[in-house]
Formats: sequence, structure tokens, C-alpha cells
Amino acid sequence: MTAFVLVSGPFTGGWLWEETVAPLRAAGSEAYPVTLTGMGAGTPTGTGDPTPARIGDRQDDGAGSAVDLETHIDDLVRLIDDIDTPRVVLVGHGYGLHPVLGAADRRPERVARIVSLDTSLPEDGEAAVRSVPDPAVRARVADVAAGSGEVDGSDGSDGGERAGGGGVDGGRVSPPGPGEWARWGSTEGVPAEALERLERLATPQPAGTLAQPLRLTGAAAALPTTGILCTAGGSGIDVVRMLVESGPPQFRALADDRMRYFDLGTGHWPMLSAPQELAELLRRAAAGEGHRLTVPEAADERPAHLLPFLLDVPEVPRERHGRVDMHLPDADGPRPAVVFVHGGPVSPDQRPTPRDTPFLLGYGRYAASLGAVGATPDHRLHGLADFPPAAEDLAEAVELVRADPRVDGERIALWFFSAGGLLAADWLAVPPPWLRCVAMTYPALAPLPGWGTVESRFRPVDAVGAADGPPIVLTRAGREHPAFAATVEEFLTAAARQGTHVEIVDVPHGRHGFELVDPTEESRAAVRRAMRAVLGHLRS
Repeated sequence: MTAFVLVSGPFTGGWLWEETVAPLRAAGSEAYPVTLTGMGAGTPTGTGDPTPARIGDRQDDGAGSAVDLETHIDDLVRLIDDIDTPRVVLVGHGYGLHPVLGAADRRPERVARIVSLDTSLPEDGEAAVRSVPDPAVRARVADVAAGSGEVDGSDGSDGGERAGGGGVDGGRVSPPGPGEWARWGSTEGVPAEALERLERLATPQPAGTLAQPLRLTGAAAALPTTGILCTAGGSGIDVVRMLVESGPPQFRALADDRMRYFDLGTGHWPMLSAPQELAELLRRAAAGEGHRLTVPEAADERPAHLLPFLLDVPEVPRERHGRVDMHLPDADGPRPAVVFVHGGPVSPDQRPTPRDTPFLLGYGRYAASLGAVGATPDHRLHGLADFPPAAEDLAEAVELVRADPRVDGERIALWFFSAGGLLAADWLAVPPPWLRCVAMTYPALAPLPGWGTVESRFRPVDAVGAADGPPIVLTRAGREHPAFAATVEEFLTAAARQGTHVEIVDVPHGRHGFELVDPTEESRAAVRRAMRAVLGHLRS
């Protein structure tokens, strides 16, 4: 027999799992839908709604600021200790994965498997606030982590103000209002009555639970783990495979032998939209079933971002100015400049940072070898909610480059890569006269499905053709990940509708990151052609 401990995301409690618990128990499993401390205030009594499973009746009716992540971890540890069934499967959804991992770290000998339900696995030291979609609310919650005490609007602002859902008041984050839940995860497939119930029963989340970093000793690092990925929200095994094959090195852990995956064709709330299917996948996960990913075999075992650049380019003088490196050509007089904008998200702890990787070093040196200044800034795209600070960093970098006396400030090109392509929206919507070219290589040109935390401003598909803009050079990878390719096609359709010309450079056999993972003659020719096109626009 298996005992499933079910822990849901923010603003919710054990009541969320009602329709999943029933088939689990009918199949002979134990199921414990958890309402954590401080999350029971919205639970109805005598209204016909089911009473949620509780932990020691510690419901904390008011002192939200006294409840933090450790409180919820302790809740789960006590529950695990009270369960007699030897096989305990911990299921974490959204924020719920943080206390699940914390409890598994403290009782690894009792946990048979961890199930991550449509949620990425947080690392040691990571706080759940990073997944909050509203930047203003993230900043207010961060006050708790900074030790400033209760977040109660004492700064003169309205502590309960809502900006896209989830205002902060009295040490608690208020739940999303009607029509706002999709920002916290796709609601596709959720029946109207279930969505109404979600809105009605949701309760404020103690801010400390989101602000406090998760602390892990590593005791549970080897536990079997299953990811159930809700594909309607943009997750899926193909997306995980993309991260393993061409993402930063930390994603290779997703192909570890202990990891298994299932796709589930619904949105972020499967316990409401597909409860029977979810229960079946939970049972299969407990049995060790699921898809396993593997790291592609390669002659070079280094992580993809540390592989050598595909062109042999000469070293050139490089200067560091804050977040920006400038690769300087051997030339007299002010020169045009190309600003290369890396993708992400990139962990703030990643070393080397993007500008010191072979990729950006290669592009910066290549531009300089052909007579242009190659600028390679680092920016703060550390999570999907970080496009605004990344955009600020890019704007500052551009101004720094334009102000340099060795740069012709009236001849600037911006070259975007991967998810950094979303940052092109600002420059396409209101292009300055000195922006002579916008280049994009295997870009995302609209937020991918499930990227609800990305502000609507970052949609190049909507910005193209909004004004008379600069020439566009777009490099496509023929073996691109479908989610990225779909945004490129949407962009090209919008550009054609607006009468905007896009010069396309195709790499038919190239993958995402082909400059590193596919160093073929086809790839080299594409990089040379794209660079010639960009420099040609700068010099014309």
C-alpha cells in the first residue's frame, strides 16, 4: 500500500484535492490532502464543501507573519511521522513543492518518491517568492526576507493593493481575484464551477512562507522523483528535453536515473481539470513508471554553454565597464557597435556569467574582427518574472556603449538570442533612429505557453511593424524546439501582415544553440551570413 501526501500551491488547502483523493482511495491507496498551518481560514463549515484534511488543527487564524516555510515543513514532518504505511509518496504542486522537499530532506528514510506536479524543482537556498508573477508583490514579500517584519503597508502605500493578483496586507499575500488565476498557472480545462470554487475558497498566503529560503542538507538528493508536466501550460517532456540538451549545465540533473516524467494534457490545476487522470498518473509514478531522459552523447562532455564557439576568431582587446564588456576593433575613429543580448533564465550563481562564456566571447570578438565594436552585457534574467530588470540592464548597456567615444552612437545593432528575444519588443515598438538593425537567433518572440509570469509588454509578435522600424535579420534553427518555432512563425506572419521585411538565415540541420552544439560548415556559413547582413545595415 502507498500513502500519498498531497500538498497544493499557494492560497489553497486540502479541499483542492477532493476529486483526486476519491479514486486514489478507491484503488486501495491512502491519501492525505494537506491543509498547512495558516491556510485554513477560508475553509467553509456547514456549506456542503468537504472539510479538508488538517495537520494537528494548527490553522493560525490571524498571525500570518508568524508562519513561514519552516512551519509548513514541520507540519509535513509530523504528518509523515504519524503515517504507519511504510511507502510515503510526497506530492508537491506549486509552492507546495517547497515544504515537500524540506520534509523529504528531514525524513528521507520514510519517503519512497517525490512527485513534482507541474512545478520546477527548487534548489537549496531558493525562496518561493521567485515564482510570484507580480513584481510589486515580490518586492513587498522580499521585505519579510530582509527582516523588516510584517508587510503591512507601513511605507505609506496600500498594503492590500492588487496588481495582477496577490496584494500584500498584514503579513499575508491575498489570493488572485476573478480572472487573475491564470497568471499563477494555466486554468485550461478547469470547469467554470470548479474555478468559481477555487476563487471562493482561496485564502491569503502567509508572506513568510514565500520569503523564507528553502534549506536542504542533501539528505533526500537521491530520492526517486517524478515530474508530472501539464502540457496546456507549456510544460512537457519535450521542454525538459530541450533544457537537458541545450540549457545551462544544472539542467543535466533532469536526466538523472532517479528522474521520471509524465505528460498530462491539461492546465496547471489538474486536480480540478483532470482529477481521474491525475490519480492514475500518481499511482503509476508510485510504481516507478514514467519516461526517462538521457543526456545526448557527444565527443565533448563539457556542458553546452562551455563548448567552443564554432568559428576560430582572433582575440581582440576587451574592456569591462560594469555589466558590459566591449570587444574593440583595430580601427581609427568611431565605429558602429553590435550589442549581443543573451537568453536565459540564467542562475544568478552561474559561473562563468554569459559574457565570459565561449558563446558571447566568440560573437563579440567576431564583430570586432570585422571592424565593429562587439558589446556583451550580462543582464538579470534570472527567472521568468525578471524581464523588466533585464530590460533595464539592456537599456543601460546600450546607453553606455553609445556614450563611448570609440563608438558611433548613431549606428547601433541589437542582436538577441533565445528567450532574450522577448527583450526585443521594446525596441521594435518604439525604435530609436540610431538603431540600424535588430538581429535575432533562434529567438522566443512571444512568451511560451505557461510563461504567465512574463509581462504582456514583452511580446515582439505584437510590436513588429508598430512603427517604422529597423531592418530585421532572423536566424532560424531547422531542428528548433516546437514551442520556440511557433513564436517565430507567429512573428513572421505578423511582420508580413504589417509589410515589415525580415531577412531570414536558415540553418536547416541546426539545433537551438547550434553555434556550440552543431559546429558544422552549414552552421558556420549561417553565422557568417547573419553577421555580414547586420554589419551591412550598420554601414549603409
